[in-house]
Amino acid sequence: MNTHFTEETMQTAHGACRARVYRGASLLAPPPVVLHFHGGSFVGESVAAGEKVASALAAAGAVVISPEYPSACLSPFPAALEASYAMLSSMRSRCPQFAHKKSMLFVAGEEAGGNLAAGLALMARDQFLSDLKGQILLSPLLDPCMATASFRKFCPQSSVQSIAEGWQRYLGERSGLTHPYAAPGYCTRLQGLVPALVITSEQCPMHDETEAYAERLRQAGVPVKMHVLPGGATWLPANTSSQENWPAQEQTISGIFSRFFQDAGAKPNSQMKTN
Repeated sequence: MNTHFTEETMQTAHGACRARVYRGASLLAPPPVVLHFHGGSFVGESVAAGEKVASALAAAGAVVISPEYPSACLSPFPAALEASYAMLSSMRSRCPQFAHKKSMLFVAGEEAGGNLAAGLALMARDQFLSDLKGQILLSPLLDPCMATASFRKFCPQSSVQSIAEGWQRYLGERSGLTHPYAAPGYCTRLQGLVPALVITSEQCPMHDETEAYAERLRQAGVPVKMHVLPGGATWLPANTSSQENWPAQEQTISGIFSRFFQDAGAKPNSQMKTN
């Protein structure tokens, strides 16, 4: 799909942050602004790991800001969440810079980035950040126990170790007292969250925890759109075995993203000006 990105250094109350800004060939009106967090296992990955999902979001008509966030190797929870929240808090004043003064704000992420997006939605509710309009979670890492049937069946052994180490580093000394922002799958208070778009696949290790979280959101009265795609999740950074399936899956999820944005109030308009 025809998307491109620029690289920028962004200033927040938490310090400077390098980010990619993606724009597609056509924008919705007004263009949604999506703060997107790349996937991985909390450690080692760079912003380039999120290029697939960020490009699919941009192809859906959004302006996508995909920032670097602190690695758990050096800074365990809550460092990444606090840095991400500082960027989210600053985005309203920047909407005219990146898109339009009436643009709606969303958070999105896959794997570890999905954990951050879910944690940010919880934090935004608790901090009364009313500018956030939706959360987009793709196969998020929500449960540090890694004991679901789908995880045992579909997670390659090489990835089990890296994800376990990522969780351990991310939770740090708080691993015995898991904070709901760190492991949203354990959160017992989900009422009042922004609408959620939740996507996984049939053969994804995070399938079960993703579906369980979506169901708990529904039970708490949160509007949820849930999609389970056939086969494996080819957007995940570690999935390199089925890249030939990505173009079709990208088209599918871009359509899902676009409908979610339009349900929130954005309109199709390829001539939309970004100011």
